[in-house]
Amino acid sequence: MKRLTLVLVSIAAASAALATTYVRVEKDGSKTYSDRPLPGGQPVELESVQTYSAPQSSVSSSANSNIPSEQRSLQGIDDFVYESCTITPENDATFTNPENVSIGVSLSPGLRPGDSVNLVVDGKAANPQSTHAVLQPADRGTHTAAVTLKDSHGRVLCSASVSFHVIRPSLNQPRRR
Repeated sequence: MKRLTLVLVSIAAASAALATTYVRVEKDGSKTYSDRPLPGGQPVELESVQTYSAPQSSVSSSANSNIPSEQRSLQGIDDFVYESCTITPENDATFTNPENVSIGVSLSPGLRPGDSVNLVVDGKAANPQSTHAVLQPADRGTHTAAVTLKDSHGRVLCSASVSFHVIRPSLNQPRRR
């Protein structure tokens, strides 16, 4: 039993000695550090390690009432995004002598309530909140269509754009058969 006590006391003394750091300043100004006492050295007082504890989050409604309304509305933003957002016709599609070109937006999943749609054809907005537009007349040249979907907080959830071409042969060069 005395032997066990002696071992425990020596382990405690060794751990206390390991916790102390000694420093000695040499003649050239450099410093020597050691975990053992040095001749001419002094023990160094080390401060405890800095720690951080995150504040506890409270989910109660009384805690939410203390939060400014702007911050509460930002907490309502979710991580929703549309899986797919495409425009028809497909990019670089070519139409020859069309009366009109139908433009549509396909979403997966479908449009959520509260989300806004901005469909633009050749730089002009289509009907507000519409996922469909018709280019009529379909003039010769390259046309563009772009869609942007935003949530109620103005965060962009989806955007896509395409370019398509309309060909109208000249009357001076009728089609060859």
